[in-house]
Amino acid sequence: MKIKLLIAALFLTINAFAQRNVTNANDSNTPLHLLQPDYPVPYGIPKVEDVKSSLNRIYEYLNTVTPTAFVDTKTGEEITDLSKINSTTALKKGDYRIVSYEWGVTYAAMLAAAKATGDDKYKKYSIDRLKFISNAAPYFKKTSEEHADWATAGPLRGLIAPKALDDCGAMCTAILKTKMGGDELDAKLLIDTHIDYIMKKEHRLKDGTLARMRPQADALWLDDMFMGVPTLANMGKFNGDKKYYDEAVKQIQLFHNKMFNKEKGVYMHGWIQGMTEHPQFHWARANGWAILTKIEVLDVLPENHPGRPIILKMLKDHIRGLAKYQSGSGFWHQLLDKEDSYLETSATAIYTYCIAHAINKGWIDKMAYSPMVMLGWNAVSTKINEKGQVEGTCVGTGMGFDPAFYYHRPVSPFAAHGYGPTIFAASEVINLLNNNKFEINDSSVQLKK
Repeated sequence: MKIKLLIAALFLTINAFAQRNVTNANDSNTPLHLLQPDYPVPYGIPKVEDVKSSLNRIYEYLNTVTPTAFVDTKTGEEITDLSKINSTTALKKGDYRIVSYEWGVTYAAMLAAAKATGDDKYKKYSIDRLKFISNAAPYFKKTSEEHADWATAGPLRGLIAPKALDDCGAMCTAILKTKMGGDELDAKLLIDTHIDYIMKKEHRLKDGTLARMRPQADALWLDDMFMGVPTLANMGKFNGDKKYYDEAVKQIQLFHNKMFNKEKGVYMHGWIQGMTEHPQFHWARANGWAILTKIEVLDVLPENHPGRPIILKMLKDHIRGLAKYQSGSGFWHQLLDKEDSYLETSATAIYTYCIAHAINKGWIDKMAYSPMVMLGWNAVSTKINEKGQVEGTCVGTGMGFDPAFYYHRPVSPFAAHGYGPTIFAASEVINLLNNNKFEINDSSVQLKK
């Protein structure tokens, strides 16, 4: 015990000596390697209890500002009898839209948080809202059928009659995950509607790639790899039909072959059929959706599926590419290869989650990639304010053809895209910390053997 105390005292003495005014320090009188860097974000090994505290703060905020209630827009009165839903019914306003694709990600992330922490309040958050939405869906379907104008078909119109992958994909994935978790959810109407839309109604290129007709005809948005593909893979697990797995793998390959820049190791944001050159803007969050897609698919794709090694290689190549672009502060830039573009939170959170998850699954080298996960989480944690809001997230972003469009997109704590990824990241970092030991070795974060 005395020896340990002496060693500790000696370390403190040396460290204090090293912290003195560096103008008085030189190689002869100071152990310069012990001087503390001026890190822009906390550096080191996060504590599980601190990560849980951040997660809880987000939960407390979101649970307060995302109510489950309908109101009559004419009278302002709350509607508790679903049979009285009509064309003037709206969701009670909160800070975020609880039927958006961003919130589909948030619901799925809350399920992951419950598993990582053992606290069912996170799961309850998702189940309460998904039940609320699913129970009301048949009544809004009736209203929608009575009103030909899609714009007046009610707040669930995107779920009832989707017109884009954004309307239904991520929400359907959350519903499928909830049902596969054993929770009762009467959502057959929504599941059937969403799968039918993705498989049969979304616009496609001639080779079958999911596509959009904006901003130009036959446009690929990298975002759409996520908006539709994980839903198909989870449907395959849900009902055991191999065709959904096959379609998910096919879509990833189609997007990857057109949009992955092998030299940089990351994806372009947009691709237009008929163009000889495509806009090479490597937008961070779109790359986040792409890597999250591969994680989601690998989580449910059978081990013996012939597409599994293909997707796994794509994941490894993408992670290797992203690793090159992480900044010294732990964040990634809005445009990955443009260091003068701003540091962005939602993409950093997605990468932190996906890389941590790949480590925890044994898909990539944990010694090589764990430190960048720690750095990424430490960065994201600085953007969770005391209120529980996630700051520094780029607002919704279409596809652009010039750098200024991406460089100057606004950021806002009300950009819903930041919440699901941050909850996912916190959950997976907790798993990583619980399953491994880390140390500071010669001032750097290392995985302990």
